[in-house]
Amino acid sequence: MSEFQQQALELARQQQAPDWLAPLRTSGADQWAQAAWPTRRTEQWKYTPLIPLQKTWFNRWGEPDLAQAGSIDWIDPEASRLVFVNGRFAADLSSNDLPAEVVRFAEAGPEQRALIEQHLGQVVDSERHLFAALSNAWTDDGVLLHVPAGQQLSGPLYVVHVSTPEAEPTPAGQRLLIVLDSGAQASVVEHFASTADSQSGFVNSLTEVVVGDNARFRHCRVHLEQEDLIHVGGVHVNLGRASHMNGFTLAQGSRLKRIDYQINHRGEGAELVLNGIYLPRNRQLVDYHTNVEHCVPHCTTSETFRGIIGDSSRAVFNGRIHIHPDAQKTLAELSNKNLLTSDRAEVDTKPELEIYADDVRCAHGATVSQLDPTALYYLQSRGISRLEAEVMLSFGFINELLREAPEPALQAWLRRHLNVLLGRPEQLTRHLDTGIEDSLS
Repeated sequence: MSEFQQQALELARQQQAPDWLAPLRTSGADQWAQAAWPTRRTEQWKYTPLIPLQKTWFNRWGEPDLAQAGSIDWIDPEASRLVFVNGRFAADLSSNDLPAEVVRFAEAGPEQRALIEQHLGQVVDSERHLFAALSNAWTDDGVLLHVPAGQQLSGPLYVVHVSTPEAEPTPAGQRLLIVLDSGAQASVVEHFASTADSQSGFVNSLTEVVVGDNARFRHCRVHLEQEDLIHVGGVHVNLGRASHMNGFTLAQGSRLKRIDYQINHRGEGAELVLNGIYLPRNRQLVDYHTNVEHCVPHCTTSETFRGIIGDSSRAVFNGRIHIHPDAQKTLAELSNKNLLTSDRAEVDTKPELEIYADDVRCAHGATVSQLDPTALYYLQSRGISRLEAEVMLSFGFINELLREAPEPALQAWLRRHLNVLLGRPEQLTRHLDTGIEDSLS
């Protein structure tokens, strides 16, 4: 067992969790203690070393700093919002009128506890996902969203996790459980943010989703923390019969950022749309691992990820679609495109199709390229500086996916945020709405 694994177990012992969560916590701790620590020979971690975690010593849990956390730019200030600061619930920053369908684990009643115990830790395979076992061991609070059959959540729910700097490195565990009964509808935005000051913490986040038969689920997850923060997270979803999920994710890089998506088609006719963007720069690292399991017939997957990798940063994308023998009439497409804006930038991409059924339509592919010199010349010949042209072409590379983000408020907020991140000149902001196509006309 590695030193970090020992530290994590000691941190679990420091927590005061409700008694009814004890079986999950004990099971998670046992799996975590027995698991082999990943090395460069471990396929799932081949390109993403865990050295930043191994070199950091965590002695205690963090404390919320509401004064600093209050400076965060909320995606939609008027929407229903739950805020956690350094892993602790912040009532003063959260909405007062949360929907009845939302409850914290710490405040769950008997029926809600029964629902949590039924599903929590059951969607994710904690034997395959090492840090899911750690999340189980660290679960002392979390959020449950339960939408009953045939009902619709009144508006999008924003779950915000804010990290603020502390005198010594501290961890934070985040847990979200979403259960949509038959015919239910909901939209959720997870926002991981931090103050601009240098961070020294570690965030371990896990989201589990049960999408019932004929239910519709929209999910966005954005990771915009300061680059010194370490983040390992996962989204694990079970899709029921004729259900639909529209997912979107965006991540900036950090010292270590690893996000897993595990989607399981459990019911016939389920549909999945999953789009993602990653934007590492400086010496940052971002790693997306996605796995879609087609277990039954007549299901559809459309997955598209695009990355802009700059400076001396690195990106990793490993996307896998697994078609089981009984999953006939499957339609699945996986695309990964990468734009390197520096000759020092690096990306390791590995799209995979594993097919055991013979009546399917599947495709996958990946590209790695640099900015088109012809397009750069064209823009410069129209009086646009080289820097402005590079920014416009970079934005155009991801603009299509931004337009398909399922929440309009998030679309608008991300355009403003990326305007700053990409260094876009103020006079070009009009192109944020019209798109690169109009810029070239």
